[in-house]
Amino acid sequence: QVQLVESGGDLVQAGGSLRLSCAASGNILRIATMAWYRQFPGKQRDLVARVTSGGTTNYADSVKGRFTISRDSAKRTSYLQMNSLKPEDTAVYYCNADVQAYYSGSVRTLNYWGQGTQVTVSS
Repeated sequence: QVQLVESGGDLVQAGGSLRLSCAASGNILRIATMAWYRQFPGKQRDLVARVTSGGTTNYADSVKGRFTISRDSAKRTSYLQMNSLKPEDTAVYYCNADVQAYYSGSVRTLNYWGQGTQVTVSS
């Protein structure tokens, strides 16, 4: 059973910083792309940042220059460093990953979500 567990969400003042972490566990062979999404109330989840297994990153325009995604493959963990936070960054942040693992005796790559972590930025 593969699980993604996020941590690091908190209440912070505008201009402050937070670091989110996402740790993957289970019978994992390999993790391909790891990503962070966020969801505003009543809206769909939107991509914030993505990092491939080779280290290629891409970001939503709204966070470029302020957020940095990284990963530690040995620890099976991704990070989202968020600087210069704005009230409009307030959302639930979700970790996402494409995980290769054994499923019923065969190797497959499936997509997983974490449970979400709340980030609130006060003005």
